[in-house]
Amino acid sequence: MLTPTRTISPEAEGSDKWHAMQVATIAMQLGTDCDYGLTLAEAHRRLAKDGPNEIREQRRRSVLDMLTCQFKDFMIVALLAAALVSGLIGEAADALVIVSIVLLNATVGFIQDYRAERVMASLAQLARLQATVIREGECQTVPASGIVQGDVVLLDTGSTVPVDLRLAEASGLKIAEAVLTGESLPVEKGTASLDDASLQLADRTNVAFKGTVVTYGRARGIAVATGMATELGKIAGMIEAAPVVQTPLQKRLAAFGRRLAMMILVICAIIFATGVLRGEPVLLMLLTSLSLAVAAIPEALPAVVTVMLALGARNMARHNALVRRLPAVETLGSVSWICTDKTGTLTLNEMCTTELYADGVRLPIASFDTKRPAARCLLEALALCNNVSRAAGGEVAGDPTEVALWRVAADAGFDKSALEVTSPRFLEFPFDSDRKRMTTIHRSETGFIAYTKGAPETVIERCNASLPDHGMVAVDHERVLAAAEAMAESGLRVLAVASRKWDSLPAGCNIEEIECGLTLLGLAGMRDPPRPDVRQAVAACRSAGITPVMVTGDHPVTACAIARELGILAPGDTVLTGQELSRLTNEALVAQVVHTRVFARVDPAQKIRIVEAARAHGQFVAMTGDGVNDAPALAGADIGIAMGKKGTDVARDAASIVLLDDNFATIVGAVEEGRRIFDNVRKFIRYALTCNSAEIWTIFLAPFLGLPIPLLPIHILWINLVTDGLPGLALAAEPAETGVMLRPPRPPGESIFARGMWQHIVWVGLAMAGVTLLTQAYAIHVASAHWQTMTFTVLTLSQMGHVLAIRSEQASFFARGARSNMPLVGAVLLTFALQLATIYVPMLNTVFRTTALNMTELAMCVLLSSVVFVLVELEKHLIRRGLLYR
Repeated sequence: MLTPTRTISPEAEGSDKWHAMQVATIAMQLGTDCDYGLTLAEAHRRLAKDGPNEIREQRRRSVLDMLTCQFKDFMIVALLAAALVSGLIGEAADALVIVSIVLLNATVGFIQDYRAERVMASLAQLARLQATVIREGECQTVPASGIVQGDVVLLDTGSTVPVDLRLAEASGLKIAEAVLTGESLPVEKGTASLDDASLQLADRTNVAFKGTVVTYGRARGIAVATGMATELGKIAGMIEAAPVVQTPLQKRLAAFGRRLAMMILVICAIIFATGVLRGEPVLLMLLTSLSLAVAAIPEALPAVVTVMLALGARNMARHNALVRRLPAVETLGSVSWICTDKTGTLTLNEMCTTELYADGVRLPIASFDTKRPAARCLLEALALCNNVSRAAGGEVAGDPTEVALWRVAADAGFDKSALEVTSPRFLEFPFDSDRKRMTTIHRSETGFIAYTKGAPETVIERCNASLPDHGMVAVDHERVLAAAEAMAESGLRVLAVASRKWDSLPAGCNIEEIECGLTLLGLAGMRDPPRPDVRQAVAACRSAGITPVMVTGDHPVTACAIARELGILAPGDTVLTGQELSRLTNEALVAQVVHTRVFARVDPAQKIRIVEAARAHGQFVAMTGDGVNDAPALAGADIGIAMGKKGTDVARDAASIVLLDDNFATIVGAVEEGRRIFDNVRKFIRYALTCNSAEIWTIFLAPFLGLPIPLLPIHILWINLVTDGLPGLALAAEPAETGVMLRPPRPPGESIFARGMWQHIVWVGLAMAGVTLLTQAYAIHVASAHWQTMTFTVLTLSQMGHVLAIRSEQASFFARGARSNMPLVGAVLLTFALQLATIYVPMLNTVFRTTALNMTELAMCVLLSSVVFVLVELEKHLIRRGLLYR
């Protein structure tokens, strides 16, 4: 029994160097013994000192903290100030509308923050397991949270690894590490120390990592890291440290809100001062200025944006993209880089046998003649030398590689259970990482037959004959090995299959004697095939100016083969492995990343470096993933996209969007929806600011033209209420612009007013104000007592003509057709009806201080208000001809 004197912490020794150390050295340093383990007293002491083997949960933000954060945005503060002003001037209804909008926005933000708090809770769930340890020489079952550094832990098929273990014994051990490394196949594990201390996680074949699953074999290992010191714990730490990323729209609207508020305050102050100097009543000018300030701030903007994003999210859900955070809908429209995982996203995440080699011929499965004698022998061996089992319900269970071999044999008519009736299994030599082979021995009518499968280099060298269709011949070792190498270079995992017949088995059934003098039956090539529609989706990304990049923990050869097939990797593009990346400085990586299209064998921390390097190039980055290893990058990217079917809870909670079908092609549809949403947000801002500026210009310019104040405060608030709300919301239903996926992404630094938008706001606002003031001047000139009502009506209806004209930035209203957005047509008709009500309903005449217009006056108002529609259609005609806003 050992009496431990100290515990080496991961920080002191370096938890990422255990794979380079001898097991005996580790046992001595950690004060343990592989057969005896720790004493109970020592285990309790270490648990008290180092804490439980759990993912540490950070102090959760209180509900009050999350609610308070929703009211810190400058735009929200401005809206609350506008609500206060509305209340002070007696417009309680308008104040109530503004407050309701602010509360709606705060509720949406609060829900998003609350969901984000679940990420750490999901990681913590992975630690709540039971495990078998050796303490004081006896096997004990303890909670995984009670394991300490130095504990000796036993693993068996199906168990989840509870801590990071340096393996001391391993018998046929295979561990599925896709959740941590992205490796699509279970990794064969051994015990020998590895010379390179800088190996990536996927290459540390003598370490079992917390959270991974044993798919085959059994093992014993020493716990070298627990809790937050494990690789899983490090990922949790990275998720905590991931910065909160604002979406492009949030950044643009925040800057827009600050500038707009300052500009409005200055303009309203000028209008107030000008009016007072002209002799207007101080109270009237104060109310007019305050009303104009309330009207000029587009308080419907947050609500309209929220509704637009919500409708976009609903549309995306219908196409298998579930939005967890509403701003992510718009962010997709800005994405210029999509960093995608390979396994399960670009591929089916199902190992399939795609090629077979028999009788010197390499053929795809579809062309393989299963009736040839050599082919039949190969397929029969694949069925029998296999540990796949089938449940009563038809579910297939087993190692993914063996399932792929079993399936190709079964599809060709070689059913394992039927074959075992005449060729029952007599003995098995399981696969192990030293031999890299597996052999099963079966009884036959003439004696026994042994089937061996394994790595080509270990099986082919033991063959002295091959089995072509016309009898056995000597094996051309170089030719077969070259065929195996060619298959591997095309991204296939290759196994060689051989057999040997025995009249009677040798005494003792020595494994070396059984696995020699073999007859080569052929080679089987397997891979995780690409999804059928991904190549087309990649092409669509490229046409939209989006760069698809593969970021995977898988082997470079496999990754490159898939990337070339899908069109991700083109001539001239580079490939970077995790080991190469680790040697690059951040500056060197930034220079390299622009040319790299495949990152292979990367670990979680490196995925974040890749995202940051792409950002340094001004890219907006979407990151896809499904495993725990992807969670930090999903949280840190501009937009994280997780897999819904085969992804982990941790990845889904860290992401903004979840693909319900795990399909890369779904992202393309989501990007199109994001672009549509942003276009519609721009249309609303164009519409709202143009109309609001027209109101300001109308009030501001009237005194300089010798005209009285054109509108009363109630008129300004009414126009603001009926024109901003319903028509603005109806713009959310506007279909996508033609060719929306044939243009490049928006530059990250591009102003929301770019591409002619600010020019449009200025000149159309002036034109709208000009038509309104012309109406006022004419009516006063002809001594009409209805001049103010006519001015009020023309300004209101001009805004309706404007919203119809800006449905597209280039296409004519008549080309798009009214029926393509019936909600907008309905909103315009309703606004027209409400405006008529203020004119012709006696009770409303008193409220709005209006008078009934005769038919000539009303017709003149409709005709004058249509001028704005005609002018905007003319603008779009010039844009289509390339004469404006190039």
